[in-house]
Amino acid sequence: MAQHIEIEFKNMLTSEEFGRLELAFGFEKEDFREQVNHYFDTEDFQLKQKQSALRIRLKEEKRVLTLKQPAETGLLETEQELTDEEADRLMNGQGFPHGEVEEQLKQMGISQSAICYFGSLTTWRAEKNAENGLIVLDRSRYLSIEDFELEYEAHEAAAGELYFERLLEMHEIPTRETKNKVRRFYERKYQITSQ
Repeated sequence: MAQHIEIEFKNMLTSEEFGRLELAFGFEKEDFREQVNHYFDTEDFQLKQKQSALRIRLKEEKRVLTLKQPAETGLLETEQELTDEEADRLMNGQGFPHGEVEEQLKQMGISQSAICYFGSLTTWRAEKNAENGLIVLDRSRYLSIEDFELEYEAHEAAAGELYFERLLEMHEIPTRETKNKVRRFYERKYQITSQ
């Protein structure tokens, strides 16, 4: 089973801060790669209620189905690669692919037949290795919103948190409450549907 623990720290950025970090880390336009995330849940948001998320990420011609669940430290990610046909069937509500993610959903008490497609978010991402981890700059577009985010994926939580705090301080960026992309997507979708 393809599983791993993800320890990451995030902070929302202004467009100006994003530009400053882009220069500071030496990112060029060609360093940014497009990723498209397609999000899923049940009609009554069973995954969201369990602080979990399900997506298909289209990245460099691969389609990867990922279930993120809370773990003692960070997030437990269960992943499986999909064929184009499996991804299309899932997005069109024509069947859930067999495999590791289906098994995890069963353990959570969520029927794969209840899973439905909610929409997509496109991110342009650049990455650079840093002290005991990976620095990530993301520019995302979804549901008429554009936002900017700094992430730091760490190998260890305490050292990662310290490094991330120093990074923000060094670049004079205030700490901001930062929800994950799927939560920002769902909150925006809810705003639109309740208008």
